[in-house]
Amino acid sequence: MITGELKNRIDKIWETFWTGGITNPLDVIEQFTYLLFIKQLDDAETTKENEANFLGVPFEPMFPGDCQKYRLSKFKNLGSADEMYDLVLNGVFPFIKNLHQDEDSAYSKYMGDAIFKIPTAAMLTEIVDGIDQLELGNEDTKGDLSR
Repeated sequence: MITGELKNRIDKIWETFWTGGITNPLDVIEQFTYLLFIKQLDDAETTKENEANFLGVPFEPMFPGDCQKYRLSKFKNLGSADEMYDLVLNGVFPFIKNLHQDEDSAYSKYMGDAIFKIPTAAMLTEIVDGIDQLELGNEDTKGDLSR
């Protein structure tokens, strides 16, 4: 069960969805999960980068070249809410939908029909800010998200 400060932060994000017009709990969970997944991909990438730098070994990024801008730690700091919204809608979301090209994988089956439903740049900014403040304890999942 989630309690304390984490629960309060999650409730605030949920309220942002609700007041922004996404009132179907399944839609909230779906959209919230996509954004949490994006955060965890970025966290896993950061961990792998740091480990590779510390060990002095080569690193193959999950976010290659120009896809580095799709990391939550990068797009949350874009100049405007509209820029971030456009990048998430037209870049980040298609990127995560196509991470695994194997049509038979469970990931591809579930993500194939995924739709980005957050209606405004202001709402997305508030949700991303809230998610960025969540301490999710990624110790157990480091590296697993890129498989």
